[in-house]
Amino acid sequence: MILLDDVTLTYPDGDARVTAVDRVTLEGRSGVLTGITGPSGSGKSSLLALAATLVRPDSGRVMIAGTDATRLSRSQATTLRRESIGIVFQQPQLLPALTAREQLRVMAELGGSGRRERRALVRGRVDELLDAVGLAAVADRRPAQLSGGQRQRVAIARALVHEPSVLLVDEPTSALDTARGAEIMGLLARLTHERQTATLLVTHDLVHREVLDETVEVVDGRAALVTTRTR
Repeated sequence: MILLDDVTLTYPDGDARVTAVDRVTLEGRSGVLTGITGPSGSGKSSLLALAATLVRPDSGRVMIAGTDATRLSRSQATTLRRESIGIVFQQPQLLPALTAREQLRVMAELGGSGRRERRALVRGRVDELLDAVGLAAVADRRPAQLSGGQRQRVAIARALVHEPSVLLVDEPTSALDTARGAEIMGLLARLTHERQTATLLVTHDLVHREVLDETVEVVDGRAALVTTRTR
């Protein structure tokens, strides 16, 4: 459902350019949780930004559900991202005044078609998603009333509101202890398999590597598949 095909990304650095991603080909398949690992500064976050269509590669293609995102206008890319890609950031970035349920409802109003019927359908998915991530009992609590793990669960549910084919996750356990980190990683694995998303997850923490279906290591902007697990 997502393919980074021979992508290269460079950034200006004074009079020169630094290569952040160097001719990487990476495929994310439906129902597969792919971990992207590597040292700090290796290009992991740049790969995720390319996959999210937040930046364009210098060369190569980014294919999302059969669409070449590199050939789209900025507005078209925004629509594709809104309808086909769910993003979970390192920090949940929840709105402090809204309850967990309201966080998802706001996302439901923002995305997809403007048709009333579609918005109603997406709104109806909110409680089902909160239940799926184990938050039905705290759906009316605001972020300050939730634990760090619960806030991350809200962010995951919010990313799934529009049933994206691609889920991109950036360091979801960085602010959590080992036990809560294990819960979040297990939840992401379960949702990936149940909802058949193509999930790319950037992590420096391999304590929970057993839940990953595939592991790709990035070093100096180059990527290589290092493990594949058979479920």
